This record gives sequence, C-alpha cells and structure tokens, in this order.
Amino acid sequence: MTIRFDDQVVIVTGSANGLGKSHVLEFARRGARVVVNDLGGARDGSGGSSKAAQAVVEEIVGSGGEAIANAANVAEYDQVEAMVGQAIDKWGRIDVLVNNAGILRDKTFAKMDLADFQMVMDVHLKGSVNCTKAVWEHMRERQYGRIVMTTSSTGLYGNFGQSNYAAAKMALVGLMNTLGLEGHKYGIRVNALSPIAATRMTEDVIPENLLALLRPEAVTPAVIFMCSEDAPSRQIIAAGAGGFAKVTIQETPGIFLKPDSLDAENVAAGWDKIAETEGMRELQFGGEQTEKFLAGAARTLGIKLE
Repeated sequence: MTIRFDDQVVIVTGSANGLGKSHVLEFARRGARVVVNDLGGARDGSGGSSKAAQAVVEEIVGSGGEAIANAANVAEYDQVEAMVGQAIDKWGRIDVLVNNAGILRDKTFAKMDLADFQMVMDVHLKGSVNCTKAVWEHMRERQYGRIVMTTSSTGLYGNFGQSNYAAAKMALVGLMNTLGLEGHKYGIRVNALSPIAATRMTEDVIPENLLALLRPEAVTPAVIFMCSEDAPSRQIIAAGAGGFAKVTIQETPGIFLKPDSLDAENVAAGWDKIAETEGMRELQFGGEQTEKFLAGAARTLGIKLE
C-alpha cells in the first residue's frame, strides 16, 4: 500500500538543506502540507537567513505542493510556539513533527568550552523538546501524532571529539522512549532515526569516493515509514546508503549476590558472567529492570514473591 500524507500537516526542522530538505520534499511529494523550518545558520549554528528555506518552499509550490517557510530558532520556545501557531492558523492541524535541526561544534572534551557543549545541547536536545512540547497538546487533543527524533551513531556508540553531540543525541533516545509510553493512549507514536548521509554535517569525515553512496534520499524512506499511519513506536531505525536496521539496547541476565557476598570483589570476580550475552533481552520500560532484579534476588534468597 502506498504511504500518503494527503491533508496532513508536517513540520520538519532544519529542512533547508541535507537530510531535512530530503525529508520535506518527500513528504510534499506524498501529499503533505509542509512547514520548512530552518534558521539558516552555518554548521556551527552561527548566523541566519531564511533564503534557503524559502527556496525549498518555492520548489515545493512549483511542483504543485503546499508549503510555508519558517526561520524559528528551535532553541527558543517562544519562536517555536509561534511557528506551530502559524501552521495551525493556516491549515488547522499538525500531524507530524520531524526533529532534524542540528549543529556541530567538535573538539575533544579537554579543549571544549562549556559554552560549545551547551550550545549543541540547546539545539539538538532542547530544540527537540521545545518543538515536541509545542505540538504535544495539539496531538493529544486530536488523538493522533507522529514524532521523529534524530539520534546518531555518535550518541549510541560514541565518537572521538564529539562529547557534546553524543550527549545530546543519546538523550533524545531516552526522550523518545518515555514520550512513546506517555503518548501511546493518545495515538501518538514516537521513534528515532539514526542516519548516516553525505551532508554539510558529515562532509569532512567521510571519504569523497563514498559520499555518493550516502545520499540523504537513501535515509528518508525510514522517516516516511516512521511517520505513516501504521508506524511502530519507540523504535530506533538506523539508515544510510540504502541500508536499514533496528537498533536495540539490551541487558544481560547478570548475576545475583547474597547479602554476605555483596562487595566489589565479587562483582569483579563475576564480571565474565555479568557480561555474558546469552539470554540478553530488550527491556520495554524502566520498571522492568526493577522487576527483573527483585525477581532474581528473590530466587537467590529463596523468597517467595506474592
């Protein structure tokens, strides 16, 4: 079945270039009315211009679609709230939010100013929080919403010189997991994209002969799927170069120590068993870990659970 967004309103942040532009053009091609949000700043977040966003709007309108440009700074809630209000005033609804806006300020942690750490957190994490908060009540009232956070392999696995970026991107996974739980009964599904693509954010770190494989358009199908009516929720999808994979965070069965052996030495002695991956599983919510540990402790101590 073809995935369509006819009559739906979609906001994509950071959508004047790269991944965001690819996303917003595809949403428009599939019938959505789109808000092309972009501050128009440089890769490090400095400066600003609405020209690039307006050019994308003109491209969409020229192809028969509906779009408006918005230069809200996602790190400023009042600007985000005004953007959401503009979309609702014009089209009466918001169905989809893709949090894509981002900047880079790379340095090793030892050399990084805390201002650069904070700036990256403000755009990636606070920006996603601001945009999500601004649409959340509207989606709850309408009993429908699709939200995508943009995480990164840097957040999931780490990357030298990107402590600020990694911290923000992993925080978005926690946000996605919790909002997916809270939004479930309201028809709001929240997922995360972990993309790899040739954009101005990655042009310095990917060999030139491989950049052609990493077209942003090869990532966008995952976003379209995560925003469709039949989308899953609370999933991390990695995408790039035509590849798509599910990312999971899993926990080993571990070991349980009796009260008379509860010390660091026995943790060290049992480390190989603690780290053994057989029987590892993906937990579905934080309380499940508590349940697992209490059940394991009860078995170890011979306590019968009521």
